[in-house]
Amino acid sequence: MAENPRRLLERYGLHPRRSLGQNFLIAPHAPEKIASGAGIGPEDTVLEIGAGVGTLTVALAARAGRVLAVETDGQLLDVLRDLFDATSNVELVHGDILTLDPAALLRVPAPPSPALWGARLDHYLVVANLPYYITAAVLRHLLEASVRPARLIVTVQREVAERMVAAPGDLSLLGVSIQFYGKPQILFHLKRGAFYPAPAVDSAVVRMDLHATPPVPDCDVALFFRVVSAGFAQRRKQLHNSLAATLALPSSEVSAALLSAEIDPTIRAEQLSIESWGRVTRALLPLLPPQASV
Repeated sequence: MAENPRRLLERYGLHPRRSLGQNFLIAPHAPEKIASGAGIGPEDTVLEIGAGVGTLTVALAARAGRVLAVETDGQLLDVLRDLFDATSNVELVHGDILTLDPAALLRVPAPPSPALWGARLDHYLVVANLPYYITAAVLRHLLEASVRPARLIVTVQREVAERMVAAPGDLSLLGVSIQFYGKPQILFHLKRGAFYPAPAVDSAVVRMDLHATPPVPDCDVALFFRVVSAGFAQRRKQLHNSLAATLALPSSEVSAALLSAEIDPTIRAEQLSIESWGRVTRALLPLLPPQASV
């Protein structure tokens, strides 16, 4: 078991940096639960985002063949080097994950692929304790990369976790975006006291098993997300009105297209499933200018 992060920070004369959204996991059994829930095997490479002081890294290294521990805070690198200098399967990476290419980190060639749908690598996993303010950006960066993980296990704000796993009727743009790429499930919750310093809200650990192929066949991925974003742009409006206003299309033509796809024009965006959004996208394609589907 790793040393308590609070004591480690004190020994090195360091303090959590609010500007980086640092909340260190201190619940004793949480790292093992996260690593176990990730289903890591000796054949796997784990990309850990936000290694911190290595609390979770220790549990990951005990299971994985290789751990790429990314940390943006240069002050923590000395701690990590001292902890893992003799651990052969841990590689420390100093950098911001949003500026790093997963294919380059993994040292695999970036395959040619359609926009927004990279190749899934079966033995590449991501485990991350994400600062709340960059959660959506990091998830998008990983899911739209040229290579994507087989599984992604993230610790996020509880409210965000609930939006990720929501069913039609309560779906948000985030929920649709996540569920387009994979199947999320909440593994367990973490009270705010599980972190130092304690955040203002509780958290949840979410496991996401990624799809090998798009869940909506014969649908341009970029166009799909343009249509979904338009649908949620004015979410209090009925679907045909939100789509028409955001995409600059005649409302009557949008309504007719939705009816042709067996979608009620008067429903709201949160009620549609991923499959239904695929039908909406295909129905609107003839109404959109050619450049919109690129």
